[in-house]
Amino acid sequence: MKLLQRVTNCVLVNGEQALLLQKPRRGWWVAPGGKMESGESIKEAVTREFREETGFLVKDAKLRAVFSMVIIEDDKIQSEWMMFTFQATQYEGEQLEESPEGSLKWQPLDQITSLPMAEGDKQLFHHVLEHDGLMYGTFHYTPDFKLLSYRLDPDPSDP
Repeated sequence: MKLLQRVTNCVLVNGEQALLLQKPRRGWWVAPGGKMESGESIKEAVTREFREETGFLVKDAKLRAVFSMVIIEDDKIQSEWMMFTFQATQYEGEQLEESPEGSLKWQPLDQITSLPMAEGDKQLFHHVLEHDGLMYGTFHYTPDFKLLSYRLDPDPSDP
């Protein structure tokens, strides 16, 4: 049985922009974050990971989404992880000149979901940037991150 990975990330919003990280492998944009360490709480992990990747200490980060990501190949689950997404508007510190994980850039909020990214991340950013409350979801992907299916709660298509 494969271990379930746990990752945290944070959408840091400053006015009409958010700090995103462009990963070099696919050129996809993500919210900065990473894997939790053994014994860490999700809040400790997001604070540590965000600081390691950006140089900023996020303050008063709020949990906004909990997603399960499932990689399926030949009708079998290959890997699975849980992602805990936070949002913050307050921070301190100096932005790193270069992140160890890719390129950092403040992106205009109204352009974020048109950037190259995983389909599930488009749902995540749409919820975090345009809605209140907590969203739960499950995304099924192929090993090369082609979206197979997903479920969201609350469903954004419900009025």
